Amino acid sequence: MNEFMGRDFLLRGESSKTLFYEYADKMPIIDYHCHIDPSEIYNNKRFATLTEAWLGGDHYKWRLMRANGAGERYVTGEASDWEKFLTFASVLPKAPGNPVYQWAHLELRRFFGCDKPLGPDTAREIWDFCNAKLASDENLSVRGILKQMNVEAIITTDDPADSLDWHKELADDKTCKTCVLPGWRPSSVLNADAPGFTEYIRKLGEVSGFHITTFDDLKASLLSRMEYFNRQGCRASDHGIERITFAPAGEEKINAIFTKRLLGETLTAEESNRYLYAVLTFCAKEYARLGWVMQLHLGAVRDINSVMYDGLGPDSGYDFAGKSNDIYGLARFLDGLNTENLLPKTLIFSTDPADNLTVNTLAWCFTQEGIKGKVQQGSAWWFNDTCTGVKQQLTTFAEEGALGNFVGMLTDSRSFLSYPRHEYFRRILCGVLGEWIDSGMYPAYMDIAGGLIQDICYNNAKEFFRL
Repeated sequence: MNEFMGRDFLLRGESSKTLFYEYADKMPIIDYHCHIDPSEIYNNKRFATLTEAWLGGDHYKWRLMRANGAGERYVTGEASDWEKFLTFASVLPKAPGNPVYQWAHLELRRFFGCDKPLGPDTAREIWDFCNAKLASDENLSVRGILKQMNVEAIITTDDPADSLDWHKELADDKTCKTCVLPGWRPSSVLNADAPGFTEYIRKLGEVSGFHITTFDDLKASLLSRMEYFNRQGCRASDHGIERITFAPAGEEKINAIFTKRLLGETLTAEESNRYLYAVLTFCAKEYARLGWVMQLHLGAVRDINSVMYDGLGPDSGYDFAGKSNDIYGLARFLDGLNTENLLPKTLIFSTDPADNLTVNTLAWCFTQEGIKGKVQQGSAWWFNDTCTGVKQQLTTFAEEGALGNFVGMLTDSRSFLSYPRHEYFRRILCGVLGEWIDSGMYPAYMDIAGGLIQDICYNNAKEFFRL
């Protein structure tokens, strides 16, 4: 019997252990997609309680608490921090196999040196112990956490209208050892059906200095903001899109659709698809010109619980992994960009694990001399970020392409305590390759295998994102 979450957690065989301890574990972290607040890095935020550090904004944990029948008062409501923590601790023993169970115990061990399993019977002891450390240990400030975890670079997700003031402050702060760069996420521009779309377009125009009344005005405004983001060090875009439907249209038709929406009218499904396709195509061509990476997060059906959305708003944990990804639309979108020699480096993520084979075989249709893995599948994303999901993604990537060119893991998180997810990924990665070595599928030349591991953990992302 192996020790619970012990030193060799997820590592079977000597090859896996050698790869992890001698190669993977010491590599810095590049978190190329996350949702953390750069102001908290600049101000070196300290957390008052474990609930604030651990449960605030973490919809993975919220979903688990609700699955146990917890009322919203104990999830995002007015209950005390202790009551919320106890609610989380009460469901955790019921969740074997859930990555939140494994992440939570990795985080307790790495940041607090706490190796007790968390449950209702140990909740008070762990609460008091961890809160005392939060209050006294400088290593548990935000910058202390980043230093502990060897986080070299972070790319946040930022709206085109954002001032990026905190990124500028951090760029000038020589005491901050982590490079924090903005990431372009134009969701509010792409989703013409969203409430408040016209108000947002007005705000975007004010920020960029354009009076936006036509589609040409919108493109000029977006181009201005992209240039601004680029000057602040932006290296990547990010798009959370349910599907990409192949829906090209001429400028006159797109302008008519855009004008119709600005007047407050509702678009048809066809019009919405044409508008999204036009904006995304315009942006992607500019990414290619700027040298940015295009990240496409596809398939998630968001905010499906209307009652809870009305009460809590977006990003509150009421999303599901859809099967709505139009792979043919995606393929023709990529091909159209490639035909004009304006296809940027691209990472494709999908919430549907059945897309692993399709996305990988599609990605390798678009290669370019001198760029390793120009278009590739991103890491196992969101609902797939499980032990099984990571193994499936790695295996399919390896079987259909060149695993050594994979850009590796990201947190996609709002929590600074989530960085052990990189360790979780690295242990699974070393377990997979170590098993192949031990079974004779890959030679036991550990310097070569270890170099491949280090590339996936760090070097490839550093090169891919030009960091």
